Amino acid sequence: MAPSQFFASMRADALSDRRILVIDDDPTVSEVVCRYLRAAGFTVDEALDGLSGLHLAEQLRPDLVVLDRMLPHLDGIEVCRRVRTNWAIPVIMLTALGEEEDRIQGLEAGADDYLVKPFSPRELVLRVQSVLRRSVPESLPEGVIEVGEFSLDLGAHEIRLRGVPLVLTSREFDLLAYLVWRPSKVLSREDLMRSVWGWEFGDLSTVTVHVRRLREKIEADPAHPRVLNTVWGVGYRFDPVALGATDAAPRPVVAAGPASGAVPGAVSGAVSGAVPGAVPSAALSGAGVPGAEAPAAAPRNAALPGSPAAGTP
Repeated sequence: MAPSQFFASMRADALSDRRILVIDDDPTVSEVVCRYLRAAGFTVDEALDGLSGLHLAEQLRPDLVVLDRMLPHLDGIEVCRRVRTNWAIPVIMLTALGEEEDRIQGLEAGADDYLVKPFSPRELVLRVQSVLRRSVPESLPEGVIEVGEFSLDLGAHEIRLRGVPLVLTSREFDLLAYLVWRPSKVLSREDLMRSVWGWEFGDLSTVTVHVRRLREKIEADPAHPRVLNTVWGVGYRFDPVALGATDAAPRPVVAAGPASGAVPGAVSGAVSGAVPGAVPSAALSGAGVPGAEAPAAAPRNAALPGSPAAGTP
């Protein structure tokens, strides 16, 4: 099936005013990726190496970058770091390296998502749409939600800790907002991947890495978390405990990015699996949940409506 036929029914949902920058030194991969993205309604620009891609990102300020990990002149990891340091641009990384450590390096560099080669170009388009889509349900209340020492303002796309705005990437904001919206509820990594990332399958270490990055920004001692706790064999729980006047203030680490993917109270569309006629994407494996279990603490505020059931082991 041609890309134009595949996306004919999706054009109403296509984000046609968005510009995508594809940085890949493989002309064949770049051509296929660009063709499918254009068929989905995006404006697409191309670069064949890391330096020219970085220059284009500075000139064009695209809405999203599709970035190969292995690039001439400037490695994709370094390109990702510089993009996320200087601009609030989401990044989806493509990599031929399937090892978990290689994927985690991309996430730690600031990538919002990744795909392992060979992959389905249709899946890539769906993930691009998932990262770009803003979905704020009408049922979410306006104004500021106070949970312990955190305040969540969806309208301003802002989370504050003790009145200080946290500097978060787009995925970090989505994840923390989803947890703040559900205080003291245990959520499995599968729950979080499905609701925050919009994936029905994927590498669960993606969630683990983002939880670790959040702890570095909101916990006084990330190695001994008190707010974002691990429940062994189940998942994670947000406990809105008072950190105390002697605890460290929140530390901005990464430049803020625009909201993307699912937001609290919404479940993004599931990413489809292998598609007939397309190269199937590589299988993604999970990883253990790190961290130490902390005692549960009663939330300072009443439970908010719409909280999902706790995750299962």
